[in-house]
Amino acid sequence: MVSKRKGLYWVTILDNMVRYLGSLLVMIVLFTGCGNKKKPSLSGTDEVEVSDFIESFELIKPPYEVADTSLNRKEKDSLLISTRIFTQFVPDSVLIKVFGKNAKPKIYSGKRAEVDGKEIYLFTKAVTNDKKAMIVLCFDDDSKFKGYLPLLVQDANPATTQISGIDRRYSFYKNTVLKNNDGSTAEGKEVYSYSDDAGQFVLIMTDPLDDRVREVINPIDTLQKKNKFSGDYARDKMNMVSVRDGNKPGKINFFIHIDGSSGDCTGELKGEASFTSANVAVYSQPGDGCSLQFNFSSSSVTLKELNACGSHRGVKCSFDLRFPKKREVKPKTPAKRASK
Repeated sequence: MVSKRKGLYWVTILDNMVRYLGSLLVMIVLFTGCGNKKKPSLSGTDEVEVSDFIESFELIKPPYEVADTSLNRKEKDSLLISTRIFTQFVPDSVLIKVFGKNAKPKIYSGKRAEVDGKEIYLFTKAVTNDKKAMIVLCFDDDSKFKGYLPLLVQDANPATTQISGIDRRYSFYKNTVLKNNDGSTAEGKEVYSYSDDAGQFVLIMTDPLDDRVREVINPIDTLQKKNKFSGDYARDKMNMVSVRDGNKPGKINFFIHIDGSSGDCTGELKGEASFTSANVAVYSQPGDGCSLQFNFSSSSVTLKELNACGSHRGVKCSFDLRFPKKREVKPKTPAKRASK
């Protein structure tokens, strides 16, 4: 009798274990199936939501740059977006204005930058046999298309170099360098920002390709210079660093202008730096990817870019330079007339 009861006991236990393991297996299968839900393909005829379209672009944090040479790179087929799907979320007029009415460019997803609670920017590569472009698409926080910017359109001129990008302040810049026949170069720059009021990208700064600064106007020249490092440091009249007293102890105001001897590169930056040691000051501001260090001596200042300052200068130069300090010219004291 006891043996029979033990047998029934173990049968019950085994039956419960089988049921438990069966239920566990079903849960694992369901969980795995949900976790590995296949994403729709943007290159075919799958049904695609706008969220699928936006999330196909890799999320990044600015700054981010693209060069014209990168448009020649062959992209993975997994990044391809069919025209049918692309035009579900973006007006076909965008491609028409960049490539022309009858063109059929291949479209690839690129990077994605997001402003919290505001805009979403999608870097979209589009190419035909004779034209290549990087187009920035703007969507609002509700995933509604708002506007576009042809950030970089490759030209057929071998004498030009183009680099465009977005900085930490979510401003978009286009830099173009032209190499002239005589070996000299000219540089142009445009900076754009998306305006919600205007509902489009607007040009906020331009430096024409053939327009060079002939005379530097120092905007902080009239500020006080009682600090021992305050003064003017210059390599020549077009390459200078001006330092003036800050509004608070431990700070300095500065203005930098650089210009290649043949106009091959220009740059300009104005701001406030804080001393981190007795003779070292650092410029770093929220929203600006540029970080710049000033190393002072009694006779010079040496600049070092801690983080690239590409939004403040051309692509072929750097603020990493040494500037000798200019001697102050003291006004001559009128000679005393000898008494008779």
